[in-house]
Amino acid sequence: MKKEYLQEILKQGEGLSIEFKESKIALNRDVYETICAFLNRIGGTIILGVKDNGEPSGVDIDYIEQIKRDFKHLLIIFRRLIHRAT
Repeated sequence: MKKEYLQEILKQGEGLSIEFKESKIALNRDVYETICAFLNRIGGTIILGVKDNGEPSGVDIDYIEQIKRDFKHLLIIFRRLIHRAT
């Protein structure tokens, strides 16, 4: 994601298809809830390392790889659940 595009999203704030999540060292429970909400609508974008007011809080560099793995694992679970439901 380009820096300018991210800055524009932060300026616009959260909405029906944009959610900010702090998630400094792990995927918080509300990330899972937001993914479920997006799956029940038209999708959306989750930006980690940002407070609800659009202020960047960052993601701890020591936890980035674990957060990526957790997110990938979560997507695999959701895909299996969606596949079973169809």
